[in-house]
Amino acid sequence: MQQFWTPARLAAATPQQGTGPAPTAKTALPPASSGVSSHVAVRPAALPAGTGNSYFNSRPSIGILVMADKNLKTHYCTASVVQSPGKNLILTAAHCRPGYWMAFVPDYQPGAATQPYGIWDVKSVYVDSHYAATGVGTDYDYAFAKVAPDSRGRLLQNVTGGNVLTRTPSYSNWAGVTGYPEVSAAPADKAVTCWNWTSKLTGYTQMQFLCTGYYGGTSGSPWLIHLNSKSNTGDVIGVIGGYQYGGPNSWVSYSPIFDNKIFTLYNYAVAH
Repeated sequence: MQQFWTPARLAAATPQQGTGPAPTAKTALPPASSGVSSHVAVRPAALPAGTGNSYFNSRPSIGILVMADKNLKTHYCTASVVQSPGKNLILTAAHCRPGYWMAFVPDYQPGAATQPYGIWDVKSVYVDSHYAATGVGTDYDYAFAKVAPDSRGRLLQNVTGGNVLTRTPSYSNWAGVTGYPEVSAAPADKAVTCWNWTSKLTGYTQMQFLCTGYYGGTSGSPWLIHLNSKSNTGDVIGVIGGYQYGGPNSWVSYSPIFDNKIFTLYNYAVAH
């Protein structure tokens, strides 16, 4: 699939111009996945107290998921590299429905003739069998995928570095979330980052994060703590996912708690 990304196609994959349709919540799925409706994310007259503002910022270990035969500007979810023995594992949300038809582009740069860290084909995917789109099954809204070596035989983690999969310390954490909104919602087509305190989502084993700018496309975005300024990586304690496919609008985001369940899936993915 890497052969699809010719210089001409990369050059053509520039941001769309104009305002586009009304921004949508974090319910975006690949085009082949239907049946999940998006909610219009109209900015309220007054945001909830404590809501932060996002700013443009990307990291080498975080990137977009895109259908492998489509232009990069059609990216629909976010993923991140996690440290693993095989150095080939990425983390995203289960509701993104990852599969072999997609590719991962770390530190995606819109319109670039060459992506700074390449384009990586997905070869296998691991989703917890307990995941469901509603109810307590949303507590399992995370997934791992293995990517193939690039055309030079390099392993992903050796190129981008990786975040450390970490048990969520508590419901209250000072965390940074980086993700890529869809172009239709955010025409700048750049990664957004925000730091804020997390809190408990009532009724679920999940966290809540308040910050503006997290439109459709940011599902799967990693929640990082203990960021290392030298490596630009940290400990990943969550992903945008869970209840309401990760949040009802662009300023409220959710994440499942990372406990023994996600490590069971991680260990299975590493072994297979």
